[in-house]
Amino acid sequence: MKYLFSAAALCALAGAAHASEDIADQYPASELYAKPYEFVSGVYTAIGATAPPTYENSGHNNNLSFVVTSEGVVVVNGGASARLAKALHDEIKQVTDQPVKLVINENGQGHAFLGNSYWAALGVDILAHEDAIKEGKEHGFDILEGMKRYNREKAEGTEAVVANLSFSDRHDYELGGVTFEILHLGPAHGPGDTQVWIPELKTMIAGDIAFHERMPPIFPDTCTSCWVETFETKLMPMAPTYIIPGHGHPTNLAVIERGTVGYLKDLRTKIGAHIDDGGDLAGAYYVDQNNWKHLDTFEELATKNAGRVYEEMEWE
Repeated sequence: MKYLFSAAALCALAGAAHASEDIADQYPASELYAKPYEFVSGVYTAIGATAPPTYENSGHNNNLSFVVTSEGVVVVNGGASARLAKALHDEIKQVTDQPVKLVINENGQGHAFLGNSYWAALGVDILAHEDAIKEGKEHGFDILEGMKRYNREKAEGTEAVVANLSFSDRHDYELGGVTFEILHLGPAHGPGDTQVWIPELKTMIAGDIAFHERMPPIFPDTCTSCWVETFETKLMPMAPTYIIPGHGHPTNLAVIERGTVGYLKDLRTKIGAHIDDGGDLAGAYYVDQNNWKHLDTFEELATKNAGRVYEEMEWE
């Protein structure tokens, strides 16, 4: 397969294109926040808003990607609703007549799996990590109800359907001469984090192990030290040339390392010093994170992240 890059892809790699949560819907003709574009030959991504899910962005606040081969299409992320999944499928049909053969959920969050109901109705196999499936089974109702609240009539037809195929550490898949290594490299952002590695293109659809334009969200059950270790010992040695993160424009490893590991290490250092000085949880919320103020969702996440890292590190 040849390495072909679009002008948009080259701009993204060069750092000329930046996400902003203040940018309005870029594709009013569709429920997608932005129209998919071809980043690497045969690899397309529809970049979601780097903002919380809203009615205006239809819950498209993550990247929805697909890979076109000579025998079919692999989709990464089911989408936040059945209607959003259909909108992505409509775009796929404009690119190729090949059928969608497999949908991969990058984790168990709503914007990764709620659109599964659309794909399942078409008889498409859906693959997810076993922990992501568990999260969907245990919390699917609440996740669906949360989506209904912001999405209103756009939620019609959506059901909480988990993947019918599961894997633990690795699932190899080949379609049309393209090899997909579907990986769970280790604990990172959340349960069931999944990375899709296309070795012949040196391209990784990384999901939420990778951030650079949006502040990484830290959940109550996130182990930030584990996230750093997984990134540095498992992802970095693979040396992907191109990375499609869970949110924001495709870019390269150095940019992702700075936006993800750089942020996590800096916050852990600040919280560690705060703890050593006898600081409490109330004070932890206000440790200096100004170096990361340029990241989207800073206002929504910075203090929450600091508090959660304090609660994690307090017992380390």
